Amino acid sequence: MHVDENKLYSRRVLTARTDPEAARRQLERILASPGFLRNERMSRFLRFLAERHLEGQGNQLKESVIAVEVFGRKTDHDPSQDSIVRTEAGRLRGRLAEYYVGEGKDDALVIELPKGGYTPAFRWRDSSPELPPNKKIGRRVWLVSLAVVILLATAALRWAQETERFWRNPLDEVKFQNLTDFDGTEQAAAVSRDGKFVAFLSSRDGQPDVWVTQAGSGPFHNLTRGNAPELVNPSIRVLGFSPDGSLVTFWARNPAGESGKIGIWAVPTLGGEPRPYREGVAEFDWSHDGSRLAYHTPASGDPLFVSDDGAPPGGPIFTAPAGLHSHFPLWAPDDRFIYMVYGALPDKLDIWRIKPAGGTPERITSHASHVSHPVLLNRRTLMYLASDSDGSGPRLYSIDVERRLPHRLTFGPDRYTSLAATADGKRLVVTRAIPKSTLWRMRIGDAGAPIRMTSTPATTTSPRLGPDYLLFVHSTPNTASVWKQANGADAELWRGDGAQIIGTPCISPDGVHIAFAVRQRSKALLYVIQADGTNARVVSDSLDLRGSPAWSPDGRSITVAANEQGIPHLVEVPLEGGSPTVLVRDYSVDPAWQPSGRFVVYSGPDIGTTFSVKAVAPGGAAYTIPRLTTLTRGARHLKFLAGGGLVFLRGGIGHKDIWVIDSETGAERQLTNLPADFDIQDFDISSDGHEVVLERLQEHSDILLLDLARQ
Repeated sequence: MHVDENKLYSRRVLTARTDPEAARRQLERILASPGFLRNERMSRFLRFLAERHLEGQGNQLKESVIAVEVFGRKTDHDPSQDSIVRTEAGRLRGRLAEYYVGEGKDDALVIELPKGGYTPAFRWRDSSPELPPNKKIGRRVWLVSLAVVILLATAALRWAQETERFWRNPLDEVKFQNLTDFDGTEQAAAVSRDGKFVAFLSSRDGQPDVWVTQAGSGPFHNLTRGNAPELVNPSIRVLGFSPDGSLVTFWARNPAGESGKIGIWAVPTLGGEPRPYREGVAEFDWSHDGSRLAYHTPASGDPLFVSDDGAPPGGPIFTAPAGLHSHFPLWAPDDRFIYMVYGALPDKLDIWRIKPAGGTPERITSHASHVSHPVLLNRRTLMYLASDSDGSGPRLYSIDVERRLPHRLTFGPDRYTSLAATADGKRLVVTRAIPKSTLWRMRIGDAGAPIRMTSTPATTTSPRLGPDYLLFVHSTPNTASVWKQANGADAELWRGDGAQIIGTPCISPDGVHIAFAVRQRSKALLYVIQADGTNARVVSDSLDLRGSPAWSPDGRSITVAANEQGIPHLVEVPLEGGSPTVLVRDYSVDPAWQPSGRFVVYSGPDIGTTFSVKAVAPGGAAYTIPRLTTLTRGARHLKFLAGGGLVFLRGGIGHKDIWVIDSETGAERQLTNLPADFDIQDFDISSDGHEVVLERLQEHSDILLLDLARQ
């Protein structure tokens, strides 16, 4: 849709005193519109310009600054050689014009980006008729009024700048205390509302259990002692307390049955037998006065309900579109809003809020990354976990929910996997983790255990087996690289500064070429290189790529998922020119072609903690395959053997084994029986099914207690 922006603004608009809060509400209204919601880069561009202007820092809105801070260019960026800022500014002007002739046609406040610069203008629409040109006195009065308005607007901007200047890091003067120092992993820490008790998951006794301690002073008690169903689920808040602190509540999934029964259980804080607390509920939060319960179920879209005084609820106040998720419900201190983490798992998420009566959700953050565990220290100060733009982290972040400028609070190599707060926001518990990924080999059918592999980079991920070589990925906070191990030697094939590998590389059927997707400088690129690292070329730079790519059996195209309005679907990218074509219009990621090319399998959306596997023929028509059951969120690589068997992962969220199914008869067979502490993140298997390479995640973590200074 093309809109002439000069015609759009032919109506007279008057500069007026723009309340910064009104300006920000209008900004959020625009960013929540479909045209911006599906374009994360343009949304980030508009938010950056608007917030810097409202902070009184409009003089910093220079092309070189924008290129670095918004579009990820290097600090030596040369605008004469790279026009990305000017190009995107033109697109932003057009998109704003489309908004104001569409869903924003009745908005009172107009945000525009005048040509010739990058400072946005905030203007009120004026519905009064044009003044006759000979009304000198009226025009004089209008000019005086305009001068007064400009002075007021300047004062408002100065006020906004001063309030941000006095923003205080909530971790200033914080007192840290290590609460645990076990061998192995502790995770999912929770704290009672009064701050007296801390609960967490630990495998100290051999399997994940719920543990509790009196904050900072008491011994540790295992409350479940191996008697709870599956407990681990990093995508949600697993543990909590009843409002009075007498019960520790925990998420649990019973693996028995086709989809696994999910619910909230509870065990007395001082010890006792676990019992059901909220059946069919995945997560919940009590209002601060204890009279209302917000919760979501594991159904498609994570329907969010509000129940008053234990009464049966009506319909959901919010349900995410198919394939998207809404987790971590959190009541505001004044109970006026319910906050939630909303988006596509695992790393296209942000924090939103909605009124308890329902309505349109309001976006609070704009990370579009891995975001989790929001807590409110007071009515305006929100803390949460978020990954950085390069995929590192998660780190601790804080944001004023009205001003919406995120502040990163922690630096260094540590990552944080859980965050919880007391009711008054004065005490926090966090899980600080040090992860390590390593590669292991094992022979299928042998009784031996997996054998650790060595490589030049100490931390490696995403193994893929080629003919006589192994491919893997090495990532740091600043770079991503693709490596090859052959004949006992390691060689780096490709390196990208500021790059992040999307999904996993794939090897062509003849082993001669490698394809992989990266996100670099805020753009998704699909590369193809030769197996010796030469002739790297980009075959697609216009798609918002998601998940792992797959070669077609004839090697002439690459099948990969691309986001459209937040939902991924499979497209085919030809290697010799031409536009990508849609293969599957429904939610679809991580394809794998049957060796002869008769069909391609792919993963459907997560519903609760499980996902489905479906198939289509080359033209996109549905193809019937035996149904795979009890496939659980987490690692989900699919691989065909030369004989037609489909290899997949089955098990809980925290522990899986490798299975194979005959794609014709549906007969299944388990290929591995790995130890309980062997957490598979990815795998590959030789085409003959005799050898498997595993990516294992090992994580050492501890629980920290943080006592904050008065906010």
